[in-house]
Amino acid sequence: MKKRSHKNRRTQTQKVTRPSAPAKKQDIPSRWPRLSAYGRHHLRACVTSFGQLMRSPFANILTLAVMAIALAQPSGLYVALKNIDVLTASWDEAAQISLFLKRDAANANTLMTALEAIPGVATALQISPDEAMAELEDTTGFGGLLALLPENPLPTVIVVTPAATVNTPDAISALVDTLAVLPGVEQAQLDQEWLNRLFSLLHLGHQAVWLLGLLLGIAVLLVVGNTIRLLIARHQEEIQIMKLVGGTSAFIRRPFLYMGAWYGLLGGLCAWLLVAISLYWLQGPVDKLATLYHTQFHLDGLGIVGGARLLLISVALGMLGARLAIGRHLAKGQ
Repeated sequence: MKKRSHKNRRTQTQKVTRPSAPAKKQDIPSRWPRLSAYGRHHLRACVTSFGQLMRSPFANILTLAVMAIALAQPSGLYVALKNIDVLTASWDEAAQISLFLKRDAANANTLMTALEAIPGVATALQISPDEAMAELEDTTGFGGLLALLPENPLPTVIVVTPAATVNTPDAISALVDTLAVLPGVEQAQLDQEWLNRLFSLLHLGHQAVWLLGLLLGIAVLLVVGNTIRLLIARHQEEIQIMKLVGGTSAFIRRPFLYMGAWYGLLGGLCAWLLVAISLYWLQGPVDKLATLYHTQFHLDGLGIVGGARLLLISVALGMLGARLAIGRHLAKGQ
């Protein structure tokens, strides 16, 4: 009995002191196969949705044409305003005040001397009637027509540049009122007013672009949503079978989301192409107009950054429209 008890005690001791076996690698869950299967399913859904898009070319071409026109309109207006901004960038100079002198005014040099003593006047430039007529001929190209005039109708003009300290609308208006009552001055005109009006119109145009883009973006959303809704109706039986075998909502939703993304991508590319063709068609008349004004101007398109933004917006609209359509269908099915 003692030997047997001693033997049992040695066996228990060996069991306690025996080192545990290292964990097998198969016991550690690996995420790579799961992620690989997930990626393969996404790729399969993407390719399958593109194949379905190509099976009905005529109907899809009409849908893409509507989307392209809707996306091209705000994009084209944005490009037009961007080119106008580039053209007017060099016009945003300091405000200048033009003093139109009376025809029977005394010596203009006396007025030039008086302007130097007025606070707020930085520089003053005198333009004689002959110099003004020559500049008008060069600018308009109406030299032959202006030569038929019996006399030069242009008055002497003094262009006054305010000092840097005169940088507020009230200060500039006060300076204009001071210069308008000087002897020999018939009219004092602030040359910056028309430019301020132009910039206000451009600002209004930019706001109109955002509004038009919002409205047409909603139109693209509705077009994609309606197209995906018709596609869902054609695959109603397949969706029901997927639900019966345990397909999740994300699994059912995925191909339709990729279909919306393809619609958005192709529609955005077509819109980009329409804007590029329009600019190419307008470049010829713009070159002729710029030649008449002895200048050069090249129309800028969307560019890589602008085109990428257009594609991102169009893809997002396509996926959102598809998400709303399939989400509504799945919600009704539940």
